[in-house]
Formats: sequence, C-alpha cells, structure tokens
Amino acid sequence: MQLALLAMLLIPAWTLAYWQAWLYWALTSAASLLMSLHFLKRDPALMQRRLDVGARAETLPRQKLIQGIGGAFVCAIYVVAAIEHRFRDPHVPAALALAADAAVLIAAAMTFRVFRENTFTAATVTVEAGQRVVATGPYAVVRHPMYTAAMLGYLAAPPALGSLAALVPAVLICATIIVRLLDEERHLAAHLPGYAGYRAAVRWRLIPRIW
Repeated sequence: MQLALLAMLLIPAWTLAYWQAWLYWALTSAASLLMSLHFLKRDPALMQRRLDVGARAETLPRQKLIQGIGGAFVCAIYVVAAIEHRFRDPHVPAALALAADAAVLIAAAMTFRVFRENTFTAATVTVEAGQRVVATGPYAVVRHPMYTAAMLGYLAAPPALGSLAALVPAVLICATIIVRLLDEERHLAAHLPGYAGYRAAVRWRLIPRIW
C-alpha cells in the first residue's frame, strides 16, 4: 500500500526532489506501521477486519460502486498533486505544508482512537454476528468518527503535498464519504440492534453542532 502511494507521488512528478511527498509518505508510513504493530498485538481481530478493503470486498452493490468511485478519487489526490509539482509551482508556503502534515497526524491519531474504542470498525459496510453499538469515546460525540478522521486526512493531503489542484479530488472523496455514510446508516438501522436508538441519542454524524 505505502509503496503504491510512493509510486503515485514520484512517478507522475518525475523527480525525487519532492520533499513534500517524501515527508508526507514518511509520516503516513510511520503512522500506519505503528498502528498496525499495536493492533496486531492488542486486537488482531480488528486487523483482520481491516484487511478486507475496497470495492471488491463490499457485499452491498451500492457500496461497491461508492467504494470504486471513492478509490479513484483518493488516487487522483496523489497523482494530481504530483503532476502539479512537475509542471507548475502552486506556491504553497512551506509553513502551510507543515501545518497540513500536522493535520494528517491528527487524523491518524483520531483513527487510532476510533480503532481502540470499536473493534468492529471494518473496512466494509457489514454487521457481524455479536456486533454491538458503540456509544463511548468519540462515538459519544459523533456517529461516524472514523469518517471524520478520514475526511480531515484527505483534505490535509493536498496542501501537505504542496498542491492546490488536488483539493478538487479531495473534496470529491469527501462528498463520496457522505454518500457512503448515508447509505451505511440505512443498513445499520435495519440490521444492527440498538442503532436506531443510538442515532436518536447522538445527533451529529461528522462534526458536532454542524452535521
């Protein structure tokens, strides 16, 4: 996964002199490695659930389509940023890029917190036997904290990579996440006992007091 990310950043840029890409890749790789090592030891069942990812892993037809479109937008963030770096300088200040890298790390920390709170955080929309509603930790604040973290990470990626044009696919992937979320809520309300009550108790989906 991380090697593919590095390829998407460096091949279209056609240079190794792309410090924003190297820093972003190093930070996301380190965060991914540390989380993987932690949960392989503490919660291997969670890690197994996270292995089934992408459109092919989805069992619901609508989610297959949503995931396929979303995956294309995610790849576009990195490819567009790299192409922009190759052909024009968007003049993103280094300070802004570093601040965006900090936001990426905050998103990773949020993801870690979600994983610790909910072992049923699968990469696909599904309800497992014995699954229960989690209403503690970040789930007491918003119903989909994993998506909140993901959207922060995606929106921070373009400036972290020194790109403005990549904000377009970043916004599009966020829109795709919202579509996925709304469809997932319908599925959970129908198949996860207690979810309808949880949805009534926790009003906000992604951002407290906004939505």
